[in-house]
Amino acid sequence: MLIPFNKPIELDKSVLYLQEAAQTGILRGDGVFCKKCAAWLENCFHAKRVLLTPSCSHSLEMAAILCDVRPGDEIIMPSFTFCSTANAFVLRGAHIVFVDIRPDTMNIDEKLIEAAITNRTRGIAIVHYGGVSCEMDTILDIAQRHNLFVVEDAAQGVMSTYRGQALGTIGDIGCYSFHETKNYSMGEGGATLVNRSELVERAEIIREKGTNRSQFLRGQVDKYSWVDIGSSYLPSDLAAAYLYAQLEIAEEINENRLRSWNLYYELLSPLAESGRIELPSVPEGCKHNAHLFYIKVKDIEERTALIAYLKEQGFIALFHYVPLHSSIAGRKYGRFHGEDRYTTRESERLLRLPMWYGIGEENVRRIVAEVMRFYRKDG
Repeated sequence: MLIPFNKPIELDKSVLYLQEAAQTGILRGDGVFCKKCAAWLENCFHAKRVLLTPSCSHSLEMAAILCDVRPGDEIIMPSFTFCSTANAFVLRGAHIVFVDIRPDTMNIDEKLIEAAITNRTRGIAIVHYGGVSCEMDTILDIAQRHNLFVVEDAAQGVMSTYRGQALGTIGDIGCYSFHETKNYSMGEGGATLVNRSELVERAEIIREKGTNRSQFLRGQVDKYSWVDIGSSYLPSDLAAAYLYAQLEIAEEINENRLRSWNLYYELLSPLAESGRIELPSVPEGCKHNAHLFYIKVKDIEERTALIAYLKEQGFIALFHYVPLHSSIAGRKYGRFHGEDRYTTRESERLLRLPMWYGIGEENVRRIVAEVMRFYRKDG
C-alpha cells in the first residue's frame, strides 16, 4: 500500500457546510463562511484584522502593496523558501537580498540581517519554516531601529506561537496558507493578517480591487468607487465553508499532528544519537504545529538514495526548496548577501517524511522502521 507524503483533510462536516454555502446563494467572497473563518482566526489568534485570500501568494502580494514597495526598493529574506515569498515583492519592482539561514531551524539568520540593510531597504520578509518561529525579538528590534516593515510568511505557521504570540500576528503583516498541503486546507487559499490599525482600511481596499466597497457595505460611504490600486483577492465562500469545519476542531487536528511528530522524534532519536541523521530543532519559547517532520542526512547523494529506497517500500518522502538564489529568476531579481554557508548545504541534506492528520502510529512506526533498515543496510 502506497503511503503518500500528504493527505488533505476530509471531514463530513465540510461537505455539509459546502451544501449550506451553496444554499445561501452567495458563493462570492466574504459570504457567510468567509466571515466565520475570519472571525475565528481573529478571536483565536488575537489578530487586529484577518482577510481571507485565494492563496498565500495573494496574501503576500497584498502585503507588498501595503508596504508601499516601489521599483528599486530592496527586501531582505531567506533564500530557503518558496518562490511566492520573493515574487510578491518582485512584482512591485523590488530587488531581493537573500541572506543565509540558521542550520538549526532553517530560518533566516537574524544576526546577518542588519549587515544586509542599505538605504534602499524597505522591509524584511521572514519565513517561519515548518511552523517554527524565527527569532522575532531580534528581527523586530532591527526593523524598528531602521524603520523597516516586517512581513511574516507564516504559510506553515497556523497554530504555532513565539513566546505565546501567534505566528502571523507579530510583524506588521502576516500571511497564512490554506493550500491542501497545509495543516488546515481550503484547497487553495490563504489569509492576510493586518497587525497595524492604520493599515486595515487600505488592506480592505486593496483586496476589493482598489475600491472602498467594504466601507460602502458598512454604510460609511453612500456609494463605492475606485480609490487605490488593488486586485480581486477574495476567495469563494465554498472554499471557506470547507475550511471552517477544520477550524472548529483546530486544536484536535493540531494535537493529532503533534503526537505523530513526537513519535517520529522519539523513534528516530537513536539514529540521531549515533550520528547518522539530524532531527529538527525547536528553540526555547517556540511552540510549533507539527507542520512537517524532516531529517537531515549526510549529503544529497544519501538523500537521493533514501528517497528512492522508501519509495520502493511504498512510502513517499520528499526534499524541499531549491534555494531561490541559485534559480534563474533568483539570479535575475536578487542577490545573495554574504556567504552561503548553510542555505545550499542544509537544503541538500533535508528530507521530509510523510505527515498528515490521522497518519496514525502504525504508519509512523512502519516508516521509521524502513529508515532504520536503510541505514543498517548501508552499513
